[in-house]
Amino acid sequence: MSDLLVISEVAKRSGVAASALRFYEERGLIKSEREGSAQRRYPRSVLRRIAFIVFAQRIGLTLDEIATELAKLPPDRAPTGKDWSRLSNTWTSRIDERIAELERLRAGLTQCIGCGCLSLDRCALSNPGDRAARLGPGARYWIGDRPPR
Repeated sequence: MSDLLVISEVAKRSGVAASALRFYEERGLIKSEREGSAQRRYPRSVLRRIAFIVFAQRIGLTLDEIATELAKLPPDRAPTGKDWSRLSNTWTSRIDERIAELERLRAGLTQCIGCGCLSLDRCALSNPGDRAARLGPGARYWIGDRPPR
């Protein structure tokens, strides 16, 4: 069994489209080796990096933030559990913020979203006179602002 995987194998094993893998490589998030045929071949350890990228995106990290985090990993070996743990320890607050955001979203599904769009004609209780607009742009109640009483 080869230690290098072609892009189709990496896509199949990771569940990430080949186009996304090429994009990640262009951004410097993953690396491949090129042989005479110029076909991309990836070390097996790239699967861990891809799993990290997918997870990090799900908790809301940008690709730039992900690149910064991945740069903290050793370039010459597969990351260990301790390496991953060191990175993920700083994410607890980010995950908690994301959970709170999703809880606000769930609660907001049955209420006015407080952005004024499409609701001004029927929002006399939650957002009379478009009060949410005074709090700033966007869906103010979703991002945590509370309607004035």
